[in-house]
Amino acid sequence: MKLRYYPDTDSLYIDLSGKSSVDSREISEGVVLDYDEAGNLVGIDIDNASRKVDLKELMLSKVPFTEQTMVG
Repeated sequence: MKLRYYPDTDSLYIDLSGKSSVDSREISEGVVLDYDEAGNLVGIDIDNASRKVDLKELMLSKVPFTEQTMVG
């Protein structure tokens, strides 16, 4: 999973899978869910992210992972 924030557009994209999206559905104003060809959720796009989510803190709890990459 990858979280990408784009300050120029104030959008946050949560990439849940390496698969390409073939369908997108806006579930509320500025929140779009992306689906692959099998109908599986592969990403979440949030417009005006700084007004909808707290971008100052990211907390992971009990997430099993072996690799960390921090890009600032």
